[in-house]
Amino acid sequence: MLAARLAGSGHEVSVVARGEQLRAIKDHGLRLLEADGSATTAAGLAASDDFGALGEHDTVLLALKAHQIAAVADQIDKLCGEHTTVVPLQNGIGWWYFQRHGGPHDGRRLRSLDPDGAIAAAVPAERIVACIAYPAASKDAPGVVRHVEGDRFPVGELDGAKSPRARRLAEMLGDAGFKSRVLTDIRAHLWVKAWGNLAFNPISALTGATLAEICRNPATRGLAARMMTEAADIAEALGVNIRIGVDKRIAGAEAVGDHKTSMLQDLEAGRPLELDPLVGVFVELGELTGVGTPAISAVHSLAALLDSRLRERQSRRPE
Repeated sequence: MLAARLAGSGHEVSVVARGEQLRAIKDHGLRLLEADGSATTAAGLAASDDFGALGEHDTVLLALKAHQIAAVADQIDKLCGEHTTVVPLQNGIGWWYFQRHGGPHDGRRLRSLDPDGAIAAAVPAERIVACIAYPAASKDAPGVVRHVEGDRFPVGELDGAKSPRARRLAEMLGDAGFKSRVLTDIRAHLWVKAWGNLAFNPISALTGATLAEICRNPATRGLAARMMTEAADIAEALGVNIRIGVDKRIAGAEAVGDHKTSMLQDLEAGRPLELDPLVGVFVELGELTGVGTPAISAVHSLAALLDSRLRERQSRRPE
């Protein structure tokens, strides 16, 4: 979605892709079906599964799932020049969360997200401008992306500065038709998004329910509220001020409608789940802050078993 919109607004865009997705982009371009029913095709994009073949870029939008980054971390530098900005777009809490933090946990590595430090070593904190991806989208077919709703991509430096590069990034996203502004407290805003992902993604994967179905069912709505309350206690212990309440956050998810979460989409496609960045990291942060997480831990355990079965099934497939 980002590649198609950015190319359509006149930016020179390259895409790292693989398999059927790469072949479709090379053969037919990247087609974007907008929420209003319109459609555009970005043709002639530079596309490859070889990072080194695409050369240096001003900005690298790191749009992989969080659990996929480590496998290609040592390749990211091939896209970077001396002044390249790297923009992580993952859901949940980022591996970079405590980098340039300035608080009591400054520089701490989150073992659930970057167990051996390979990602932090490959992407220096000084390169990063954080970004929160609010839009919901899905892949209808190789090379065809459907925009469901949402248009916000706020950005922010890890140290809270309103830097020229952050302003340029916000302008670039604005040129592409998104709403973007530079935040001085990117982590507080990140929590609001991660807060919902924490609950709705694993519940969706475990039940097969859409956002609206989860919110309308009293039992699953209540479970989501308990998980979010535990996370809010962790945020408070870390000095993060979440500016909306649990009920308002759940109402926002319900308003999205019958959208399948990214974790449910992965489950239905037989892909591994983005579990630790969305759920497991909150268990780790609970341990760090001394905050109990009974509901989060229980759901994480169930989803982890589901994920292990998916990975085992995938490992038995022929190449």
